[in-house]
Amino acid sequence: MTVEIWTYIFVGLTFALYLGVGWWSRVRESSGFFVAGRGVPAVANGMATASDWMSAASFMGMAGLISFMGSDGSMFLMGWTGGYVLLALLLAPYLRKFGKYTVPDFIGDRYYSTSARLVAVVCAIFVSITYVAGQMQGVGIVFSRFLGVSVNAGVVIGMFVVAFFAVLGGMKGITWTQVVQYMVLIMAYMIPAFALAFLLTGNPIPQLALPFSDIASRLDGLSTELGFDAYTQPFAGGRNKLDVLFITISLMVGTAGLPHVIVRFYTTKTVKAARASAFWALIFIAILYTTAPALAMMARYNFLDKINGMPHAVEQQPDWARKWAEADLLAFEDKNGDGIVQYVAGDANEVTNFNRDIVVLAAPEVTGLPDWVVALVAAGALAAALSTASGLLLVISSAVAHDVYFRMLNPVAPEKTRVLVGRIMVLVGVLVAGYFGINPPGYVAETVALAFGFAAASFFPAILLGIFSTRTNREGAIAGMLSGLGFVLLYIVLVKSETMGKVFGISTIGIGTVGMAINFAVTFIVSRLTAPPPADVQELVLSIRAMEDPVHPDHVKETDRDEALEEL
Repeated sequence: MTVEIWTYIFVGLTFALYLGVGWWSRVRESSGFFVAGRGVPAVANGMATASDWMSAASFMGMAGLISFMGSDGSMFLMGWTGGYVLLALLLAPYLRKFGKYTVPDFIGDRYYSTSARLVAVVCAIFVSITYVAGQMQGVGIVFSRFLGVSVNAGVVIGMFVVAFFAVLGGMKGITWTQVVQYMVLIMAYMIPAFALAFLLTGNPIPQLALPFSDIASRLDGLSTELGFDAYTQPFAGGRNKLDVLFITISLMVGTAGLPHVIVRFYTTKTVKAARASAFWALIFIAILYTTAPALAMMARYNFLDKINGMPHAVEQQPDWARKWAEADLLAFEDKNGDGIVQYVAGDANEVTNFNRDIVVLAAPEVTGLPDWVVALVAAGALAAALSTASGLLLVISSAVAHDVYFRMLNPVAPEKTRVLVGRIMVLVGVLVAGYFGINPPGYVAETVALAFGFAAASFFPAILLGIFSTRTNREGAIAGMLSGLGFVLLYIVLVKSETMGKVFGISTIGIGTVGMAINFAVTFIVSRLTAPPPADVQELVLSIRAMEDPVHPDHVKETDRDEALEEL
C-alpha cells in the first residue's frame, strides 16, 4: 500500500476514535463542560495534560527549530520543560486549592474586581487565539502533504473534527480524547526516532544514541564541510546572546501562565490528585522532550546527506522530495546549472525553501522507513495539534461563557444556558482559529512562541503575586497586566511591520521577558501607591498558601464545600 492509503487508514481510524470518545463523553452540566466534573484520575489527567501541552509546536516545530538552529535551539527545550516544572511545583497546587473553573476566575476573585476579571479574559483570548493558530497551521501542513489537499482545506477538516468533540463533551470530552491522542502521538514520535537512531548509530534508544555515539562529531564535520557553522557550536552566526536568554525566560514563565494548561489541574478531585497528575504529566512529557534533541540532530544529518547531490530534474528526485515540493514546503533552484542540488551555506545554496516544520514529518521518508511509519507520524502530528487546539478552544469558550456571561452578565443563568453559550463560543473560537491557521504569522513553533510571550507578560506576574503576596491589590494587577501585554503587542506590531528595528537585538518571541518585568514593576509600584486589599482577601491568600488549611469558605462557591474541607 502507498503512503496515502496508509495515511487514510491511520487518520480515519484515529479520527473515528476521537469522535467516538467525544460522543461517549458528551455532557449537559456546566461542571462537566468546564472542568470535567473534577473527576479525572491523576494518571489520566497527567496523560491529558501532556497531550494538551505537547502541541504541534512540540511534535513538529521544536525538533525542526533545533535541527536548523543547532545547540541554540535548546532554548526552546529548556524554556518549555523548565516552565512546566515551574508551573507544576510553584503554581498548580495552589490554584487547584482555590477551586475555580478558569484563570480569569482566579484573577477576578483574588483581586476582588470585575475589571480584573475582564482584563484576564482579554489576555486569555489573546494567548489562546495566537496559540491555536499554530495548531491549525500544523494540521493544514500535514493534510497538504499526506492527503493531497490544500493547506486551507486541511485546516477546515481539522476545524470540523476538533469542534465535534469539544462542543459535545466540553472539558470531559476533551480530556478523554487527549488521553487517546497522547498514546497516538507518542507512538508516532518514538517509532521513527528508534529506527533512525539504530540506522545511524547502531543504538535504538535515542536518549543514549546521542551521547554515546559519534553522531554529533559527524554532523559537525558535515556541516563545516558544507560551509555551515558546526552544529554544536553555541551562538553560531553571531546570534544575540541576550535574545537567547530572553527567549528561554519568556518560554519558561509563559508556560507557567498558560491558561489551557493551568485549567487541567482544576479537573482533578483533590489538591493531592493535582500534584500527582503534575508528576505523571512530567514523566509523559519527558519521553518526547528527551527524544527531540536526538531526533533533530539525526534528521539534520540525514537531510544534509540526502539532499546534496540530488538531481534537480523532478522526475529523477525521490518521492519524498517531489511530494514536499508539490506541497510548497520545499523548493530548489539550479543556480549554477549543473543539474544537481547543492544544500550549502551562503549565496550558493540551491534549497530556496525548506519549511522547518517538515523536519519530523519528512524524516521517516528521507530515512527510507516503511510507508506505514510515515503515515503513523502524520496521524501523530494531527493528534498533537488537535489535542492542544481543543484545550485552547475551551479556554476561549469558558472565558466568555463562564467569566463574562455567567459571572458578570447573568449570574442566575441555568446550567443548560451556560453550557449552550459555552458550545456556541467553541464554534466561534473554531472559526477564528481556522482563519489564523490559514493566515499564520510565522512557522508553527514561532507562532506558538508568541503566545508564550503574551502569557509571560500578562498572566504569570498576576498569578504569582496573587498567590505569594498579600499586598498586591486590584489596581496593581490590572495596571500590570495591561502594561505588560500592551507593551509586548506594540513591540511585535512595530517590529513585524518593520516600523522599527529590534531593540538590543531582542526578537518578538523574546520580548515577553521584558513585558513580564514591566508587569512586575508596574504591579509593585501601583499596589504600594494605592490601598491594600481587604482583610478577607489577604486571609484568602494566606489560606491558599497554608496547604493544611481550607480556603476561606466565602470563596468556595462552585466546589463541594464539604469535600474541600475534608481533603484540605
